[in-house]
Formats: sequence, C-alpha cells, structure tokens
Amino acid sequence: MRLSAIFIRIIAFSVAAAGSVAAAQLTVATVEDRSVDAVRQTLAENGHEWTNVLGDGLQVILEGTAPTEAGRFRAISAAGGVVDASRVIDNLSVADAADFAPPEFKIEILRNDSGVSLIGLIPASTNRDALARRITRIADGQGVADLLETGDYPTPPTWRAAVDFAIVALEMLPRSKISVTADRITISGIADNLTDKRRLEAALARSRPDGVRLALEINAPRPVISPFTARFILDADGARFDACAVDTVDARELILDAATSAGLEGRVTCTLALGAPSQDWGQAVALAIDALHDVGGGTVTLTDTDVILVALPGTEQGIFDNAIGELENSLPDVFALTAELPKLPDDQAAGPPQFTATLSPEGHVQLRGRMPDDLTNMVAENFATAKFGQRNITMRTRVVDDLPVGWSVRVLAGIEALSELSNGIVVVEPQTITVRGNTGNETATAEISRLMIDKLGQSADFDLDIGYVEALDPIAALPTPDQCIAQIIAMTDGRKITFDPGSASITAAAQPVIDDIAEVLRLCGDLRIRVAGYTDSQGREAMNLRLSQDRADAVLTALRARRVPVSTFEAVGYGIADPIADNATEAGREANRRIEFSLIVPEDADAVTDETLPEALETDAETAQDGAGDDAAEATQ
Repeated sequence: MRLSAIFIRIIAFSVAAAGSVAAAQLTVATVEDRSVDAVRQTLAENGHEWTNVLGDGLQVILEGTAPTEAGRFRAISAAGGVVDASRVIDNLSVADAADFAPPEFKIEILRNDSGVSLIGLIPASTNRDALARRITRIADGQGVADLLETGDYPTPPTWRAAVDFAIVALEMLPRSKISVTADRITISGIADNLTDKRRLEAALARSRPDGVRLALEINAPRPVISPFTARFILDADGARFDACAVDTVDARELILDAATSAGLEGRVTCTLALGAPSQDWGQAVALAIDALHDVGGGTVTLTDTDVILVALPGTEQGIFDNAIGELENSLPDVFALTAELPKLPDDQAAGPPQFTATLSPEGHVQLRGRMPDDLTNMVAENFATAKFGQRNITMRTRVVDDLPVGWSVRVLAGIEALSELSNGIVVVEPQTITVRGNTGNETATAEISRLMIDKLGQSADFDLDIGYVEALDPIAALPTPDQCIAQIIAMTDGRKITFDPGSASITAAAQPVIDDIAEVLRLCGDLRIRVAGYTDSQGREAMNLRLSQDRADAVLTALRARRVPVSTFEAVGYGIADPIADNATEAGREANRRIEFSLIVPEDADAVTDETLPEALETDAETAQDGAGDDAAEATQ
C-alpha cells in the first residue's frame, strides 16, 4: 500500500510537470507569434518590406538585405520599438553600394561695386592661380572673396568652356550674378540702358559655348518718356499702334486687350517706361481705343493727360456723339478729351502742294517739291546736310507762293523723321505727313510718332508704315567672333601688313589694310582678340622676340588710333616661334614674318583642350627681311 501511494504521487507530479511544460510552451508560442506579427506589421508600415521576421522563442530574428546601412539601422530601431530591443536578433545584411555619383560642380559668382565673390565646388584639376588672376583683374582693385572648394572627381567635358564664358560675361557686367554648371549658365545682370542691354544680350548669346544652355536675364533702367505718348490708328489698313508707352505690366495687358478687341493683330511692342502722368494711364488708353472702335475708325492720341480723337471723315454724327459722350464721362478726372469729326474734302481740280524726301539704301537723299521761300529752302538743305552728310544731298525743290501756314515746320519734321530710317520716303502734304521705310531700330515707329506730336501738335495727322529689318539692326546683325576673324582673313588675302626694315613702323602701303581691319573690328563688338607678331629665324633670338612684340604693339596702337575698342585685346610677340614655312628660303622667311589675329582662349592652361583651341587666323607682316645673321639683323631690322 505504501509503495502504491508513493507511485501515485510520482505519477501526479509527473502529470503536473508535463502540464506546466505544455502550458509554458503554449504561452511562449503565443508570445512569439504575436511578437513576430507585430514587428512584421510595424516594419511594413515604415517601408521595410525587404525584411523577413522570424521567431525563436521570445527572440525576434530579422533577416534580409537592407538597401543601405541607414535602412538597416532604421529597421532594427523600428523592431526595437515593438519588443524589447534585447530580444531583437540582427541577421540583416547591407546591399553593395552602387557606384558613387560624383557631386555636381557649380560656381555662384556675384559682382557688384564692392567686388567679386565666388562660392561653390570646382574640380581639383582647376588652376586656382590662373583663375584668381583673372578674377582679380576683373575686380579692378575691389575685394575678391574666394570661397571655392575643390573635389577630386573627373572634370565634365564642357566645364572649362562654361567657366571661361562665365568669366567673360562677368567682365562685361559690372553688376551681375552668374551661376555656372557644366551644362547650364544662368546670368542675371543690370545694363546702363536699353541699348547696352540689347548689345550685351546679342554678344553673350552669340558667344555661348556649344553644349551649354544659357539662361539670360539682363535688366535696364526704364527709359523716361516725355511726353508720355500712345497713338492708335484704325482705318482701312487695319488697327495698329504708332506709339505705345506704358507704366506697368498690368497697364500693357489692359491696353493690348482693348487694341485686340478693336482688331489689332500680330506682335506689338509697348515700351515699359517712366513718366506716366497718372496711375490710370492704362485705363485711359484702353477707354480711348474702345471709343475709337465704337466710332468706326480714325486716330486717337494720348499725350500726357491730353486725349485727341479724330474720327474718319464721313462718320455718322450720331454714332460719333454717342461714343465721344461715353468716353468723356468714363475717362479718369485728370484726362482732357478733344474730339474732331472731319468733313469730307471738297473735290479739287489740282492736287495739294507736296514736299518729298527720299533716302536710298546707299545713304543718298533727294529733296524735291515746294518751298515757301529761299530761307526755308536753305534751312532744309542745311538741316539735311547735318543729318545725312553734305555729299549725300540732292536738291530738287522750288520756291512757290501760297503754301499753307506751318509748311516749313512740317518739312523739317519730315526730314528729321527720315533720319530715323535706314531707307524710305517722307511725303509732306497740307493735311498729313506720310513716312514709309525700313529701319534696324525696333522702337523707331514710336520715336517718330513722338517726334511728330512734339513738332506738329497733338492733333497732327500722320501715317507711319515703318518696317523693322533685323539685318539693318547694328546690334542684332553683329557677326559672331569666328565670323569677325574670318572677315579679317578674307579682306587681307593677298595683302600684307608691312613694316619698315628692322623697325616696328607700319609702312604707308599697309595703312589701307589696317583701315579695313579696323572697320571690321568696330562692327564686332566686345571680343577678346590676340594680335601676335612673328619674325623669321635670322638674327639673334632675343632681338627677334623684342621686334615681334614691338610690331604687335604697333598694330594694336594703330587700331586704337582708328577708334577700335581694344581694351580686351592683347599684343604678344613670339619671335621665331611657330614658323609656317621654311626659313632656309627667302619665300619661307617672308611668309614667317607675319601678324596673326586669333580669339583668346582661357588663361587657365588646364582649361585648354584640343577642342577649345581656335585655329590661328593670320594676316601677313612683311619687311625686307628680319635678319640674315646676327650682324645683318642688327643693321637692317
């Protein structure tokens, strides 16, 4: 009995132990499953789907390949936020890092009256000394803040050309901000006036390096227009502006909307300017154009606060009265309206008196027609001579009686209007002045319109038909740098820049060559040009080097005397270097004695590549000889 009782107790304890183990195992499994599910859900919510979560008792095992080390750390941290961090087992690996992308090289350049500052990242291969010299020269005594860092990474193929272009732009714009990357240059600057703005835009656009995009924004102070003028015409030829000055962008939109509703088509230039007589200028002009449209046509002119509306002859009186009445009550208070309904002209057996001035494309001017007296005839001739030059004037006028009052003023106004054109004709009649022709000035129509109003009054009737021709525009038609050098080569083909033997004095025979070169360079704008001098091999090397430098300097001086802007030019003597022919023959020595013109490449020697080096473009420089040995050279050079 005693053994059976003990045996029973043993069995009971065994059963209890087994139950406890089973219960413990069930509890651990439950905790494990819930921990794994919670961690897996949290990792998915945080974007770590690449992890695989396993359970091992109370431990949570993370497996998988993290995209980065930072991603691995974030996954472990996320799991540690769900279960105790000591229970998280890290079996994660990190993917091999992809090829490291080099940083973008970029320079931000700011230039103002205080100096120049540079900040950014440049290639380690950059010649910092050469870059510093160029920037210091541009700063012209002002401070230079160099905050550039370097990176030892491959240099993009267009980087050097972009930087060189940016420095050229920096030299042209004393107040500017320039951002440079290998494939894009962004330039913001301020020009002194609209003419300089157009010149700078044209020069920079044509010098842009290949493969580099250019974003250009050059601003100029608004011109001051006095009187502030707008003139709109609506007749059988259509709707058009002769002058359009605006004070704000909103005013321009308001005016152009009204003009479009009246029938205006095509591109219109309204000059954004200072001098508006009222902040309601745009509203007044728009209302006046609407009224002209309602009348059915004619001309409306606003000069400061005066509004002159002249309807077409034959306009119905009722329509005219209604439109003018509405306009008069709608105009802002400061504006005064004068309206006129011309009568239909009576038939006349004889035509009206007339004066005509014509300007040919070659610059020849012919004046013909009627003059009221000899004094007016002489004044007109002298005025035309002052505008066009004495040799270009042909007089075909005659003095007659009974010309309208103010005829002399109308004639002189017509001649002055003609001077604004490249070619054209002006016809002066008692009731109107007609100006037709071509010009390279985009604002010529507005300028002539203001001239007529100023000389003849606000109610003056004139008809302008002026075409803008880009080829006549002295700025838009500027040749490219390569074209400039090519023109020099073409015009000096077969002609030589010659010097007196053994000296740097340009001979009289070479003066026409210098004249032709100067004429080309004056049209080319701001270029960086090197004038290089070379000699033959005869004579001492040091003496030839000095002579070649003196001759290059002499050519530069001769160009400066002909009013060529040479501030960006340099003269360099190379002596006997780089012969282009055999110095053993007289013909070869003659060929080697020369002057070459070429575009200046970047001063940074490291920035020069085979692709960026321009070919040397040359003209010949000839003397009797540069030397036939040391003694002969000293005697003749």
